[in-house]
Parts: sequence; C-alpha cells; structure tokens
Amino acid sequence: MRDPGFPLKLAIPVIWSLALLIPFTSQFFLPASPIFLWLITYYTSRFIPTPWRPDIYVSLLPTLETVLYGANISDILTRFTHPILDVIAWLPYGVGHFTIPFFVAAFLWLFRTKESLQLWARVFGYLSFCGVVIQIFFPCSAPWYELMYGLTPANYSMKGSPGGLARIDTLLHSNAYTVAFSNAPVVFGAFPSLHAGWATLEALFLSHFFPQTTRYVWAYAGVLYWATMYLTHHYLIDVVGGACLAIAFFYFFLPDDLRGEGALTPASGLSTRIQRNKYEVYDLENPSSRSGMDASAFDLSDASSDEEEVDITYRSPNPGAAPAASVVPVPRDNGRNGSKKSHRHTASIVSLIRGEERSAEDGWSPVASAFTLPAETKR
Repeated sequence: MRDPGFPLKLAIPVIWSLALLIPFTSQFFLPASPIFLWLITYYTSRFIPTPWRPDIYVSLLPTLETVLYGANISDILTRFTHPILDVIAWLPYGVGHFTIPFFVAAFLWLFRTKESLQLWARVFGYLSFCGVVIQIFFPCSAPWYELMYGLTPANYSMKGSPGGLARIDTLLHSNAYTVAFSNAPVVFGAFPSLHAGWATLEALFLSHFFPQTTRYVWAYAGVLYWATMYLTHHYLIDVVGGACLAIAFFYFFLPDDLRGEGALTPASGLSTRIQRNKYEVYDLENPSSRSGMDASAFDLSDASSDEEEVDITYRSPNPGAAPAASVVPVPRDNGRNGSKKSHRHTASIVSLIRGEERSAEDGWSPVASAFTLPAETKR
C-alpha cells in the first residue's frame, strides 16, 4: 500500500487490534473480519506491480458465451436503450447494490438470532474476497471494452468505463459514476460478477430467513441480472458465475441449526417478549391457566358442611352461646334446579373482633326473643 504511506498506514493494524481487544467492539469487528479483508484486498490491488500481473483476456468471455448460449446475449440486450430502461437498470445496479447489504444485516439483527447476522457477515465477506481474488488472477474485459476497443489487446494502463451508467450521469447532470469507474482498482474484473453474486446472496438469505419475501427478492435479483448486461458491465457467463459462487458459499457456510425451523427463530430479546407475559415476569398465577381446572378445586365444603346454612344475622358474638332460637335455617336451593351445593360459611365479622372477651355486661348479647341490658351503674 503506497497511499496512504508510512506511518499513516500503520493506523489500520493499530485500530484493528484495539477493536478486537475491546469487548464491546470485538463483538462487531470479529465477525466482520472477512468483509474488512475483502475491502483492503480490493483497495490494495491497484498497487500490484504490472510485471506481476497476468495477461488480460479480451475475447475469452464473449467466445464462451457464444459457445454456451448460442449468441452474445449481453450484446443483444444493449442494442435497444431507453431512458426509462436506464433508470430501471440503474436503481438495482447503481443504488441497490451498495445499500441493500446493510438492510439485510439490519433485518437479521432486529428479527433473527445473532448467529444469522454473523453468518451473513462471514458469507458476504468471503464471497466478495474470493470474487476479487479471482478477478485479480483471472482478469477479463467487460462488454463496454468490446464496444469501445473491439477485441484488441488490453493493458493495465487503461482506465475503467461507466458503460451504460454514463447515460445516468447525463440524466442526473453529474459525473459520479464516470469518476468512480475510471478510478476503480480492478478495471478488468468482469468475471465473476459480484453484482450478480451479491444479489443472489441477498435473495438466498432473505428467502431463507424471511420466506414471505421470496418472490420479491428473487424478482429483484432477476432485474439486476438483466441490468448488469444492459449497462454493458458483464456478460451472461459472468452473471452465472457470480450466482453459482454465491450459492456455493451460502450452503457451505450454512450451519445445521439455522436450517428449517431454526432459520425462523426470532431475536433473543424479541423471543423473550413474546414467550414471557406479565404473570411469568412477576411470578404470578396466570388466570387463563385456571380455566381448565376441575370444578372440585373450587369446592370448599368439608364433612361438616352438610348441615343447613345458618343466617349470620342471628349468630351470637359469644362462642358457644348461641341459643336454639337464634338458629334460623336458610334454604339452599336458591331456585336453581333444586340442587344443593354447600360451602363453608364466612365467619361473622362480629365474632372476629375479640368475641371471646365480650359478655352481656358489655352490652353484647345474642339476638334472640329478648335482649339483655347491662346492669345500671351507680352514678
């Protein structure tokens, strides 16, 4: 790496080491190691000396495409252009390609387990790193080169081209894509198509972990496949190669516990909120759990409750002193099908207020045919 030079470039390993040593940051930077490996490899590839680089293949890809598919499919798709088609191709290729990976990571982080997010970081990073390594050791020209220079030999001093994205620059009155592709570190990286690889990987992850999105994400992937050829950045064989590479990496890294129903496991915090209700959190009995209890659980009667109920209006506050006259039978039918159901009678509130200490002298007496008054005290 010659830019930035020494000693500024030492900040990269220093910051990286600190990020791994701090527990809070290591939980993010460690799973993302393959992504940073791809980024630094992609950036530093521009500094590889030309004598070390392999020859550039110009006619190999169009020849293979004609042999395998019977025609140059990418050339056919670029013969008719229109501003509306340009915008449709630009949205997934020039916008979605750079933003959707972050949305996939965010959805996995919010709604699925931590292992699924770590899997995304590993597969995405290693797929991109492997794609860049193949492009460095197997450089091939893109369709835009064939349209500009034909099949003449290429060299590493040539600048990249935005291809069909130049029409987007004209439409937006800017030169963002022209500058970006002209200064790309890997100019001859047509095979495999990482645009197709990323779109395939995104479709695989979303359809696997969010099955309800299957038809939409694969429709997006199909539009991007077409956009890579319509914008003269890739041949069809590049698209197939990138898609096959993504499928291979996805199923190679996918663990068994994230297959089938394991892929639909919600995030830990979300799972806790769903499975634990307020009764479990506060260690209370759930009222719904009593709905299936047997009716005998509510039967408070005992062997002594077979007697007739006693109206507590006539109960004496003095224990054991209730006269026969104070006992009044109360019907237990209540007019409901003539059935008799007994229950334990609630104690009189009067008998609970230190009833054993009360007497007739204090003015307490059983309610009977006569009421006993206390003796008058001398004034």
